[in-house]
Amino acid sequence: MNDRLYFRQLLSGRDFAADDFIAQQMVNFAYMIGDRETGEIVVVDPAYNVDDLLAVAEADGMTVTGVLGTHYHPDHVGGDMMGHTLVGIADLLERVDVPVHVQAPEVELVTKVTGVGADHLVGHASGDVVSVGSIDIELIHTPGHTPGSQCFLVRDHLVSGDTLFLDGCGRTDLPGGDAEELYYSLTDRLAKVPDSAVLYPGHLYSPPETARSMGETRARNVVYKPSSVEQWLMMFGR
Repeated sequence: MNDRLYFRQLLSGRDFAADDFIAQQMVNFAYMIGDRETGEIVVVDPAYNVDDLLAVAEADGMTVTGVLGTHYHPDHVGGDMMGHTLVGIADLLERVDVPVHVQAPEVELVTKVTGVGADHLVGHASGDVVSVGSIDIELIHTPGHTPGSQCFLVRDHLVSGDTLFLDGCGRTDLPGGDAEELYYSLTDRLAKVPDSAVLYPGHLYSPPETARSMGETRARNVVYKPSSVEQWLMMFGR
């Protein structure tokens, strides 16, 4: 069954949107997850250049049947950022009519940032499963960076968006950020993810590493050093 899992990690500014200087600076990852046998995939956080991403899928003989959004920030789903309008899910939906899966608290925020109507968005609760062919993807609500941030657990892969990086974690000083919630997301809500799983983050912030086991991340990442929420807030609270 593992042979059926299709999984690709794509770096903005290199693997797609290669001529986009914002993509080069932001070093976002997009992901494609699907079933090799059925040829269906979902795209995680399509931004910067959706035509490039669709071309990658087509070259691999895969068809995009859905989108997973880790959170509402424009570098992940498109919209206005730093005086620039970033391509994202609104542009993708002009090319393929597919559902966009987000956590329920994020529906209004994604709509506001991207202009995509709520009728295109599927609001989920933590623990919901999105199936792509025979491949099941568990959605884990991990608020803190944003109210509706979510991670995706598929087999031994954890796609974490901006909730958790190989080193460090997402900011909590932006609108909707909550340092205490992020502590509980990292320590409690992601506790179900085994040490053997591999962490795939939302940005390339620890080059040249692009992924790392959760066990190694928990041992090395400073965000796991505090032993209580009080210690965490002293170190990371804003």
